[in-house]
Amino acid sequence: MTLLESLGINLPIIQAPMAGVSTPAMAAAVSNAGALGSIGVGATDADGARRMIAAVRERSQRSLNVNVFCHQPATADPALEAAWLDTLRPHFERFGAKPPPGLSEIYRSFMVDDAMLSALLESQPQVVSFHFGLPSAERMRALRERGMVLLACATNIAEARAVEKAGVNAVVAQGYEAGGHRGVFDPDAEDDCLGTMALTRVLVRQLKIPVIAAGGIMDGAGIAAALRLGASAAQLGTAFIACAESDADAGYRETLAGEAANHTVVTRVISGRPARCLPNRFTILGTGIPPRQVPSYPIAYAAAKALNAAAKSAHEPGYGAQWAGQGAPLARALPTAELVAVLAEELTAALRVN
Repeated sequence: MTLLESLGINLPIIQAPMAGVSTPAMAAAVSNAGALGSIGVGATDADGARRMIAAVRERSQRSLNVNVFCHQPATADPALEAAWLDTLRPHFERFGAKPPPGLSEIYRSFMVDDAMLSALLESQPQVVSFHFGLPSAERMRALRERGMVLLACATNIAEARAVEKAGVNAVVAQGYEAGGHRGVFDPDAEDDCLGTMALTRVLVRQLKIPVIAAGGIMDGAGIAAALRLGASAAQLGTAFIACAESDADAGYRETLAGEAANHTVVTRVISGRPARCLPNRFTILGTGIPPRQVPSYPIAYAAAKALNAAAKSAHEPGYGAQWAGQGAPLARALPTAELVAVLAEELTAALRVN
């Protein structure tokens, strides 16, 4: 059985989960168009995941990918967190606000979230994918026994080999071009910064499981290039941010459509983990700050969200987590279903070219 057959899709296109940006309406539209729609539930709890899955199923009975975060639970460091809030204090005060009195771990890792596992076992989405690492063998076995296809992100060869060894059905080869959080298993280890096409080709040559290319792919020509290198499918995230069904706010959309799209940067000051973002006021304030001064993920994210809320209340959109990949200048503001149709047409045309 091919990967597309196991995923239950017709097109070799996967819409990236993008927690906080993708919506049930987007995922349903992608799936109804013959590709794989995805939702990210790493930023919600089990009940929230149930509601999101149900909302997709109200709109589509096609395949759905539910993505969970598999980061190591954060280690609190009150002194470091207090110092970080002091660093951010002038920015809060600019908007007549104060930093929160303390920070907490706002997202629970799937590694230890039994309620989320139960929600997935009950809802039984066709596909479950992992970001930031792999859950225990027992958790993966429970999902497989319910018939779910498993995908996992890898940014280098060692991570990909771990994915294959764990029995995951396919690996998402996330290149350095990709927007949003790097899927690195260890955010403090040196990042090989492998590009999408190089990583895809290496993994195709060295692994026995299918490879899904992800990072910087924005149109049918990019999908065709990945397929020609041996990928079984391509995963696109930034391409969908400007879609009508996206949860990106007006400030995010305006920044994506402007000059900033040409200058994405990788930063960890927003969430505590390295992530590629449109340059904005938050990324600028983080310039030159050593990683050791930033609290762990997702504790740092609590501070970022509080600062963003204060800024937005004053009509300043430049402190948001405006994730985007290096292909951002190619983003198109189309309804999701129309974008998938255009991607399919472009892919067909590109594959006709010798």
